Amino acid sequence: MENLPFFTMDDFDFNNSYVYLRIDINSPINPITGEIMDNSRLKSYAKTIEELSRSKLVITAHQGRPGENDFISLNNHARFLSNILNRDIEFIDSLFGHDVRDSIDKMKPGDIIMLENTRFYSEEISINPDKFDIMENTNIIRNLSRFFNYYIIDAFGTIHRPQTSLIGFKNSGPMIAGRLMEYEIKMINQFKYSDLRPKIAILGGSKISDAIKVSKSFFDNNIVDYIIYGGVVANILVWAKGYNIGKKNRDFIINNNKNYKNIMEISRYILEKYSNKIILPEDFILNPSGRHININENIPDDELLADIGMDSILKFEEYIKDAKNIFINGPMGMYEISPYSLGTREILNSVAMNGGMKLIGGGHTLNALNKFELSKYMNYISTGGGALINYLSGDSIPVIDALIENKKIFEGVKHGR
Repeated sequence: MENLPFFTMDDFDFNNSYVYLRIDINSPINPITGEIMDNSRLKSYAKTIEELSRSKLVITAHQGRPGENDFISLNNHARFLSNILNRDIEFIDSLFGHDVRDSIDKMKPGDIIMLENTRFYSEEISINPDKFDIMENTNIIRNLSRFFNYYIIDAFGTIHRPQTSLIGFKNSGPMIAGRLMEYEIKMINQFKYSDLRPKIAILGGSKISDAIKVSKSFFDNNIVDYIIYGGVVANILVWAKGYNIGKKNRDFIINNNKNYKNIMEISRYILEKYSNKIILPEDFILNPSGRHININENIPDDELLADIGMDSILKFEEYIKDAKNIFINGPMGMYEISPYSLGTREILNSVAMNGGMKLIGGGHTLNALNKFELSKYMNYISTGGGALINYLSGDSIPVIDALIENKKIFEGVKHGR
């Protein structure tokens, strides 16, 4: 395995130590009952936590965003995680204060505490990361840093967010990548730096800003040979190429992307410079009529491009079958609705049958894989969506940067296990 530029869990002995563990267990929540609907992310931390079984372990995490339906307490998350691990976990409904201090002071090796949703506190998300001295002086850092010998960051899905609980302990003590973080980065690097060609990406879904940004990076740095596009990501490229995609599709892009003009500009750039590497749909299925339409036909203003058509499926499959490395993020259309699921299902089937390396990212892609029972055929399914895209894009990643800086600061206290 490759050497990483930051501390990993192999570098320290955590027995009898106080350990801070930041994870990402942000999960789909039933809006009516408030119950966790999928515990996949919780299960993904079993290895990291098991290795810390003789430490005094304090876990922090977030759930949702302020104002959204899934912005809830972590009380149920603690219960779910306790059942998964078959270990007692004490939940404390605050992030710092008397209850937290008293409980941590009483901990014995093997004890686990989970603290409240970090995003319940404005200090988590409102501090400018460029003002790190202010972040270090927050109640979160001042109150928690007094307890811990080590700070393990295992929240890969949030590595692109410069938030206090993720980067604020940079100068407090050794900051370490957890097992999930370490494995995610190694598997993504395996795709990113592999010399096995052809190497392709399949980008779909509705998050066009991320997809177009990573497309430019992939092409400019010769990371992939081709990119296949579906979903709304394909729509903006088809529009940028000069085709009429209909008012309803244009409005969806404009209303959901404040920076759509910038996205259009980048789209035109990659279309002009890399036209032979961009693989776009040639036909679509319309919603609500269900009618098939060719890219050259006049798309009605009152219909959505809800799925790719059979000609596009067959075209895409020709590229997929020969690929040695495949990255896929996002569905081909509105796969949740049966009449518009064919494109996503067939493309995922083709990827599943491919014998090369297959890296999967994004919540909707994972949901589709589970829906069509294809997850077992993939080499690696990342827990990150935006984080994965940002890492692949070659952007500066706040949490990775903090881990690297921290190793330089605390290299002298490193000791092997």
